[in-house]
Amino acid sequence: MNSDKTITHVILTGGVGSRLWPLSRKSRPKQYLEIFDGKSLFEMTVERNSYLANKVMVVGNIDNHQLSGKVMRKTNTQYINIIEATPRNTAAAIAFAAFASQPEDILIITPSDHIIDQKENYNQAISEAVIKANEGFIVTFGVIPTKPETGYGYIEAKGDNVISFREKPNETTAKEFISKGNFLWNSGMFCFKAGVLLDELKQFQPDVYEKSKAVWESSEKGFLDLELSMQIPSISIDYAVMERSKKIKVVPASFSWSDLGSFESVYEYLVSKGHPVDSNGNMVIGCDSHTTFLGLRNTIFVHTDTANLILQKENSQDVKDIYNELEKQNSDLLN
Repeated sequence: MNSDKTITHVILTGGVGSRLWPLSRKSRPKQYLEIFDGKSLFEMTVERNSYLANKVMVVGNIDNHQLSGKVMRKTNTQYINIIEATPRNTAAAIAFAAFASQPEDILIITPSDHIIDQKENYNQAISEAVIKANEGFIVTFGVIPTKPETGYGYIEAKGDNVISFREKPNETTAKEFISKGNFLWNSGMFCFKAGVLLDELKQFQPDVYEKSKAVWESSEKGFLDLELSMQIPSISIDYAVMERSKKIKVVPASFSWSDLGSFESVYEYLVSKGHPVDSNGNMVIGCDSHTTFLGLRNTIFVHTDTANLILQKENSQDVKDIYNELEKQNSDLLN
């Protein structure tokens, strides 16, 4: 990597992981759970990118910034800390990172809770993206899909040009996308010069731009003001910039990738790492006691101190309904 240029790894840590309840809680979101070879997803994210960037920035929130701080101390990583008073979606989070940078700085934006394997392919994709970002493009990473996944958005691509962004499809549409062969999973990772991103944001969402700027300028030691923050429209970066800008390029990447957004994807990942399952595909997460499944198939038993969840792997997407129900009841089980 070119050392005279500032390349900043920006880690977004906003999510709670409602589809991984009861493992994931407000006090311990999924990116901080040390269930992956004794490391958390957050720690793995920091390590994976430590060779690719010469600065690190963490955009977190008032509820999780101490947890992030622990990981940064554990990995001995110097970082710039941005602490949101309230979640305002990814357009604002990314704008704060850009305002905290010099216009020519290259930012690599990654979530803190994704699993990525095949490091060489990943590093290659980042290198390509940095070159394009240097040329003034906003780069998005499209992962070459391995199956018709309905849990991800898609990017329709032609070479490195984006034809369209597509919402999460149903089963039939997902199969169509795969058979066409030019659809990629939208990984939620980006690379661009800070100034280029801000120019585009200012053009397409002046409201988000101005209000994020005001919040950033009034921040103290990285802490953002709550009242001013509430005025920022809550819009995703995809909607604010990616779907509108003419400066978008996509790097089709062949690293293996999962957002571990559901117990099904956690199950698949753990199986690939040798986590035990019985002969009918049943798995225990979070419990060392001997557990026997009788007459059940593909069942996941999730154990925590205060709550257990027993689910069919196929019903993984419905866990967020349980979470939402508990939220309505203002339940302590979410904390």
